[in-house]
Formats: sequence, C-alpha cells, structure tokens
Amino acid sequence: MADVSGNSMRAALVGIDFGAGDFKASLEELALLARSAGAEPVTTITAKRNSPDPAHFVGSGKADEIAQAVLADKVEIVIFNHALSPAQQRNLERRLNVRVVDRTSLILDIFAQRAQSHEGKLQVELAQLQHLATRLIRGWTHLERQKGGIGLRGPGETQLETDRRLIGERVKMLRTRLSKLRKQHETQRRSRGRKQTFSVSLVGYTNAGKSSILRAIGNDPGVFVEDRLFATLDPLTREIALGDGENILLTDTVGFVRKLPHQLVASFRATLDEVREADVLLHVIDIADPLWEEHRAVVVEVLAELGANEKPVIHVFNKQDLLAPEELEAVRERVTNLVPGAVFVSAEEPDGLEPLKRALLRRVRAERRVVELRVPASDGRTLAALYREGDVLEQRSDDGEVVLKVRLTPESMGRVERLLGAPIPS
Repeated sequence: MADVSGNSMRAALVGIDFGAGDFKASLEELALLARSAGAEPVTTITAKRNSPDPAHFVGSGKADEIAQAVLADKVEIVIFNHALSPAQQRNLERRLNVRVVDRTSLILDIFAQRAQSHEGKLQVELAQLQHLATRLIRGWTHLERQKGGIGLRGPGETQLETDRRLIGERVKMLRTRLSKLRKQHETQRRSRGRKQTFSVSLVGYTNAGKSSILRAIGNDPGVFVEDRLFATLDPLTREIALGDGENILLTDTVGFVRKLPHQLVASFRATLDEVREADVLLHVIDIADPLWEEHRAVVVEVLAELGANEKPVIHVFNKQDLLAPEELEAVRERVTNLVPGAVFVSAEEPDGLEPLKRALLRRVRAERRVVELRVPASDGRTLAALYREGDVLEQRSDDGEVVLKVRLTPESMGRVERLLGAPIPS
C-alpha cells in the first residue's frame, strides 16, 4: 500500500471498541497489517460505541476528529479495524477527502502483494472481485479492455450494470480456471495416497513460525522465511526424513488471522484442501506471544470453517528460545495443563526440532503398520495389489515365494486382508 513513488503511505488507524475483550490486541495487529501492506501508521483514533453508526460507522463528532487528524498529520489513507458497508466507505471518503479502507480490504491488499504462484494470484483476484462487486462506484471499466470494449454495452445499459456484468464474467472465468487447478491437485493427492506417503500440514496463526519449522526440519535454505504477517501464501511441500527409514510429506500453508475475510477462505479453499487431506495437522503456536490462547482459538475456528476440525492435531509450541528460563517454565506448565501432549520446539536452535521429529515418528508408526507377507511368485494379481495398496519397503525371493515388507494404513490393511482371505498376523 505504497504510493506511486514507492514511499509508504501515511495512515490513520481507526478502532471502535464495542466491548470485545481483544480490542487492544486487534488494534495492535491492525498496525502490523498496515505496515505489511506498505503503509506507515502515524496516528490512531479510538472510541467506544454500542453499535456502528449507519452512515459513517463512527459518530459525527468522531468523523470530524478523524478529518482534523487527516489534515494535521498529512494522512493519505484511513484504515478501519472493522468491515465497512459500501455506503459507510463512500460517506467517509467524501467527508475525509482521502481514501478509506476497511480491515477486509487491507488483508486482501496484502494477499495481492504476496501471491507468487499462478494459482495464488487467481485466488486473490477472485476474492478481491467478490468483495468489490458489492461496492461498485464506476470503478471497473478497465476490465472492458479484456473483452474489446466497443459494442460491449447493451442498449440502455447503465455503466454500473456494465461493470457488474464484466466482473461477473471475470469471476466465472477465474472459477473455471481454479476448478481445473483443483482437479490437478486432486490427481496429485491421489497419486501420493497410492504411494502411502504420510502427509502432514502446518497450520497456525500468521507469523507463528511455520515456514521456519519447514526450513529447519528439512534443512532447506530455499524456504522463504521473513518476520512479517502472511509471509507465505502459496503452499509448499517438502519430503522430510524423520529417521529409521520413515519419511513424510510436510506442507506449509497460509497463516490465519482474526477476522480472516470469508472471500479469502472461500477462494483459497483449493489450496487449503491440503489441510483437509492431511493425515495429521501440526498446529504451530508462538509460545512467546502473550495472546497465544486467542490465536489458537482463531485457528480452531478457521479449521472448523474448512471442515478440518476433526483431523488429528499435534500442538507445536514454537519460539521457546525467546523466553527466559523461568518464564518458559511457567508458560510450559500452563500449556501442559491446557493442551496435553503439546510439543515444545525452537526452529532457531540446533536440535531444537528433535521433539517434533520424535512426535511425528510416533504418529507415523501408530498410523502405519509394517508387516511381512509371503506371496507365491506366480500370483501377480496379489503382488500388484500390495504395491498399489501399500508402501513396499523390501522385496526378496525365497523358495518360489516373494517376501515383501509393506507399510500399510488401517484402511489398506483391511483391503489387503480381504484380498488374502485371512487376517494379517500381528
């Protein structure tokens, strides 16, 4: 959210306290979001209300106070820590004579800046169009260039109707493209499933350290890591060796945040399918953040919205290196009481992820049994089925038989037993 010269825009932040307990933390997060978008907060205006004003969200007197701050601090953009209606946004811009954006638009702007992959850019554009379609003010005629423009408008059609139709056509095209990409991902996941690869997805509040964990545990300096909100948008998968011959596929996903726009959740649903299809989720939590409990609740809420709230979860408390020993001991005691089975790690310390590796190794072994089976060498059908259903670790010949060491899931175990017509020995 920089100006055309590349300089940060001077921003005024506006937050209204409606009695929610996280008001201060949410406002601090808004400042981080603003900086992530390229704006520089120079003043913050707050107020208490029971409900939003229908016309300006804030009262008339508070609107005048914001207008005075705009002039006094040379503010170029006013950012509200709330969702504004189209009418409220237009009324405020007329009154303040500067651009006004709400929290939803701000997050969408950050996503638009950060998206790198073709799919990510399509997802962000779809979310932006769905959001902006509700607040059209003759701002989308540039889309005509993609259709030729001349002869496009029908008899008697207003400019607003033309803009809406153009956006509708663009949205339809984006959904078609994303649907094709989603089918490709499903094919890739089915291929991974046939190989019986144990899949794990990193989830968590933004800036909790998911990418740092992926980079450290995979010893991969190519994984992008930066101390900022939404540093990672596009999913990134790496094969990780846990030791003892056990490998997993570990996928980093987009971080969550308070009031994550529903348009983004819907648009990124294809990307977040990685979360729903994973065998286990690693919920990464910043143990050094005093608000970790609130952040954990936000992630749980978004996972429920994605339909992934029933997935097995390992809670990973990261950044323990940032706490003093006595402070860490107190926090760990509280965490252990609230989240049994939690794992404490540091992605920045040597061997700081060993507890996580051990926890993953236990989970993989609990979910995947390794069995030894003997099959007549002439039984090609059964041999092919074992390769299809499981992960064959070893194969050798022994007196006319093929001896296989196979890793099987509980589901594939049942199918193999039905194929063999007998239970597999423990």
